[in-house]
Order: sequence, then structure tokens, then C-alpha cells
Amino acid sequence: MNDRTTVGVIGLGLGQAHLAGYLKNDRVEVVGLADLDTELVERTASEHDVPHAFTDYRDLFALEPDLVSVCLPNFLHAPVTIDVLDAGAHVLCEKPMALNAAQARDMVAAARRSGRYLMIALNNRFRTEAQILKKLVEQDVLGEIYYAKTGWLRRSGVPGTGTWFTRKSQAGGGPLIDLGVHMIDLTRWLMGNPRPASVVGAAYTRLSGVVEGVFDVEDLAAAFIRFEGDATLVAETSWASHVRAEGSYVKLMGTRGGAEITGNDLTVYTDLHGEQVDITPAYTPREWSDCIAAEIAHFVDCIRAGRTPMSTGEQGVEIMQILDGIYESAAGNRMVRIG
Repeated sequence: MNDRTTVGVIGLGLGQAHLAGYLKNDRVEVVGLADLDTELVERTASEHDVPHAFTDYRDLFALEPDLVSVCLPNFLHAPVTIDVLDAGAHVLCEKPMALNAAQARDMVAAARRSGRYLMIALNNRFRTEAQILKKLVEQDVLGEIYYAKTGWLRRSGVPGTGTWFTRKSQAGGGPLIDLGVHMIDLTRWLMGNPRPASVVGAAYTRLSGVVEGVFDVEDLAAAFIRFEGDATLVAETSWASHVRAEGSYVKLMGTRGGAEITGNDLTVYTDLHGEQVDITPAYTPREWSDCIAAEIAHFVDCIRAGRTPMSTGEQGVEIMQILDGIYESAAGNRMVRIG
């Protein structure tokens, strides 16, 4: 590897945030960008002194980058990631990992075949409050976490109505695979990544069913997830629902204490000297863009040190199994076993 890790970015929607994160990292050199929009990719490359701009992502491979971010619509994650891995680069793939667990397994197989790292971009793990809570969990402050709740509910926030976002064939689903993937992954990671055993799910399209263009995904989903052992997680997510305001949360309940993240606020509930106490750590929350920059810095460190990243493809497969199970349960009105 050269003194600096060479990087390419495919897709300049969310890829703009990845590009900004790479440009903040002095151990990285961005060598090429790819996007179907000729004007966008050429302008972006020029503005940031990136030497190469392509409309066909495969042309990027000639530069032999060490690392590539895949920031495309969901249905392109698997095929493009596999192409990049087979070309010999490590991959940071945006969430959701794929449309389903079968595609996710193919991505993991490609990473193993190529001997390259595959990290899934789940930037909520890099929020300051999440990092603090993870350390407290690892220090056994909460004890055994046996029950958790999580959610991300919007009052009105359907993305790209009539575009790929609301087409099941291209997005894989609605808010569950768009927002729920973040919160289920974050909560499961805080719990120590227990293996999923079964799910019961429900999905609704009540407030967004009559819109211009195709809308064949849910606008609200909920689930009860049971892990191996007896830990459980209740999850809910929506693009449109009659709630006070948009908000996200994580609630953990353990044998020694509990914790709650609401928005960017973290509170720990426990006992001290025989008294119930609420502990609010002092910290400055990271901005969304800084979470992505921290995620990128972590992956670059892992590549340079030969160390497995914290958000692996294998973990991503299990998240996709959970999402698949929720959709299958909702469609069939039954419990679905996983694994």
C-alpha cells in the first residue's frame, strides 16, 4: 500500500458525504469518482481536485484503488459491490446492505473470495452517545441486557415519492429497510450482536397509498424480534404516522441498569449506594457528517492495520435476515424463524 490509501466513490448522492469524509482524512487520496450524471461527476471532481471522473463505474477499476465507497440505490448495492471486490478493492457499502439476505450472502462470499474487507456503512454506531453507551455496556454497567425497544418514526417524510425509494423491486421495502435498518442494527450492536432466532412483524400502508407514481412499499412497520437465548427487541419505524414529531430512540433494559438514547440525549438508569439514580454523561454530539467521517476513518484504519472493521458483512447478513423475516411475517401474518 502507498503512503496514502487510494479511494474511489461510486454514486454522488449520499456519496457526496462519503467524499467529504475522505477529503478530511490526510491518510487518503481520492483518485476517482463515478456517477451516471456526466455534469455532476465532472463538476464534483473539478471542485475537489479529484483527477478522474467516470460515468461507468467499471472504468474506475483501471486506477486500482485500495478502497471504494458504493453509494447507489439499494438494488445496485450487491452487483456493484461484488464487481468492486472482484476487481481487488475493499468496499464500504451504504446501508441497507442489499435487497435481501440472499444478495448479502453473495456479497460476503465475494469478499472472502477476493480477500478484501467489506464494511457496511451504518453510521449511527459512530454517534457520540452510541459510542459512550457501548463502552458502558462492555464495562457491564447494565449487566445482562434482556429487553430492548427501538424506533425511528416520522410524521411526514416519505423520500422520493414515485422514485426508486418507493418501488419494492428497487428499494426492497419502505421505512423498515430505510430507517429501521439503522435502529435495529444500532440496538443489536449495543446488545452485543446476539444472533436472531425468530420475528413477528407487521407492515402498513395507510397514509401514503395514494400518491403520484409507484408506491408498493409500507409506510409503517413494527416487529418483535427474539434472539438466541431469551433477549428480545421491539422495533417500530415509519415514513408517515400521526405522531408529535419525527424522532428516534433506543431503550435498553438490563439486570444492573438501563439506558435510553432519545435523539442525541443519553441517560443511564441504575442504582448507586442503594438509591435509584439517573446518569447523564457530558459530551458533544457529533453531526451526521462527522459520524460518516468517523466511520470512514475507522475503516481506513482497519485496512491499513489489517484489522476486521466493526460493521462486517457477516453482521449485515444477519440484519438482512431480520428484515426479510419481518416482511415475510407481515405478509403471511405468522411468526418466522431465522437461521
